[in-house]
Amino acid sequence: MMGLIGAIPRVRYAGWVLVGVAVMVFEANAHVGPREEELATANRWLGEHLLQPEASLPFSFVYGGRGSATLLRDWPVERETARLDAVRTRHVLRWTDPASELQVRCESIEYADYPAVEWTVYLRNTGTQNSAVLERIQGLDTRFDRGAEGEFTLHGIKGDSCSADSFEPYARVLAPNTEARFGPPGSGKSSDGPDGWPYYNLQFTGGGTIIAVGWPGQWASSFVRDEATGLGVRAGQEFTRLYLRPGEEVRTPLIALLFWSGDDVVRSQNLWRRWYVAHNMPRVDGRTQRAVAQIQVGGSEADIAYVQSFLDAGIRVDLCWRDAGGSRDSVWFPVGDGPFHEPDPAWLNSGTWDVDLTKYPRGFRPFTEWIHAHGMEFVLWFEPERVGDPDSWLGRNHPEWLLPNNWGGAILNEGDPAARQWLIDHIGDIIAREGVDWYREDMNGGGPAPAWRAHDAPDRQGITENLYVQGHLAYWDALRRRHPRLRIDSCASGGRRNDLETMRRAVPLLRSDFQWPEMGDVAEGNQGHTYGLSAWLPFQGTGVYQYDPYSYRSFYLPSFGMGVLTPENREAQSRAYSECRQVGPRMLGDYYPLTPYSRDLDRWMAWQFDRPNEGDGVVQAFRRRQCAEDVINVRLSGLDPYARYGLTDLDRAGTAEASGRELMTEGLRVEVSEKPGAAIILYSKVR
Repeated sequence: MMGLIGAIPRVRYAGWVLVGVAVMVFEANAHVGPREEELATANRWLGEHLLQPEASLPFSFVYGGRGSATLLRDWPVERETARLDAVRTRHVLRWTDPASELQVRCESIEYADYPAVEWTVYLRNTGTQNSAVLERIQGLDTRFDRGAEGEFTLHGIKGDSCSADSFEPYARVLAPNTEARFGPPGSGKSSDGPDGWPYYNLQFTGGGTIIAVGWPGQWASSFVRDEATGLGVRAGQEFTRLYLRPGEEVRTPLIALLFWSGDDVVRSQNLWRRWYVAHNMPRVDGRTQRAVAQIQVGGSEADIAYVQSFLDAGIRVDLCWRDAGGSRDSVWFPVGDGPFHEPDPAWLNSGTWDVDLTKYPRGFRPFTEWIHAHGMEFVLWFEPERVGDPDSWLGRNHPEWLLPNNWGGAILNEGDPAARQWLIDHIGDIIAREGVDWYREDMNGGGPAPAWRAHDAPDRQGITENLYVQGHLAYWDALRRRHPRLRIDSCASGGRRNDLETMRRAVPLLRSDFQWPEMGDVAEGNQGHTYGLSAWLPFQGTGVYQYDPYSYRSFYLPSFGMGVLTPENREAQSRAYSECRQVGPRMLGDYYPLTPYSRDLDRWMAWQFDRPNEGDGVVQAFRRRQCAEDVINVRLSGLDPYARYGLTDLDRAGTAEASGRELMTEGLRVEVSEKPGAAIILYSKVR
């Protein structure tokens, strides 16, 4: 028997019993919304660092051998302010060097509803001659003070490495005279590798600051602790030493700060999640992405019957996902005899982005029209940046657009205006012609960074990457303008390009490629992925290829899919999709870890998601296969202490009822008799 819940001390309902625990203070569960002192802190910081005449600017660069802090004091400055909407105000500062006509423009956004500030810096040569050398361009260069007591603690998670420890949380104390450095491992993928997660929560006495670096390229950050009470923080494109030609413009990463008070790190992460949903997640028709169920398809007319088999099994599907395919027979675009022809996968022979009409004589249209008529959407995989086949259309017709890469093939230079315009037009036409609802973009291999750097002259280090990143974002923006209802799925060998600039345009339908049973403990690994990544990204997805409840429950997310439907797994798939329909939407609310993070097989792992506006939530708990204890008691958070909640265990008949106060102080008893085993408890306010 799984998931026996106890919640009420005085009344027993259908075998539900209470277990008593120590009382906690309700203030620890105070509402997540912004506090007045947090809004005041953000406003004060904006003035001191960007708006006041003698502001201590939070960015830096060296120009002609002189630091920006000295230079900008002597350059004339223009100021502009514009109200973007009811809660956002844009401030623009523009300095111009009278001698060289280098223009420095800082665009910042002030938020009235959240304690957040963001900015991006642009450097443009408005003159007629090449500029002097610009180097060490930092989008973030500022200092924090911890006060007289306490110490700095840096909270974050690992990036994706396609491993069980991807997104593993850390908390590092930054002691005096120490330095912590972060960045992707030379790939140019923004959330790649153990040190590649571009989001941080810097805690100090009385509060902290969440820091995000938006740069879908090769960034670097550092946290340098001095002997006294200060901490210097820098972040920017990793290498910059370049001059600008007339008319050229480079930019820094987007930097966002969110200020929080108190000592509750979990609350601060939920404040981040709410700001992220309110102001960052892409919207279609004014709405952020809802939870979805997905299946993989081929996209041919024959696949209509396959999709119908899911509907016949009672599985309601939202997305029909046409991925790369593996063999030559299953790739959707033409592939020649490129260097990756033998052995398969043939999809590595990319570079001809057209539907293969020998496999799809009428394209994808017959299939997409049918699924649209049944309320579903079509996801189509692309990887336009990587040109794997020199005999592809791009390799034959436009070799001048390609940057040779050290791991084989080439990279399409999105910083080249002609290449970018072709890509916008060509892919945009495919989207319209084939009825594509989701543009899924991948980036496999070692990443574009080696190609960028090999293309740079000694006095132009970083220019290729900078123009490329600007072009990449401009390409996505152009697709979204042409197709206002288009959704974008960000993928780069899994979840390796999920920085804030990317997440403002896309969502990760697949957060990591660590999902296949042959990789090892993928169930426990994905439990860890959900535990760590949920502090940062409310919407995320994955797919599962195991059909026991413990395994597939370990993969439940707002975006959820499973393997091929067969008679043997039909019942398991039907149950899993049905359960995730109830769980997934709740996971877009506030997030509360209920146990410590662990990948050990003798532990429990549990968490809670709560939607205060809807008055509901979910508890997910996992007893691993070597765990001796069959019961865990967890105290919930974020509930209304004066409301009553109905509780439903998906493994048991009947319901129970308890007050928010009881669930937060006395706790919720979860029993899982099998190991491994998983329990899911849904709750809703009793109205």
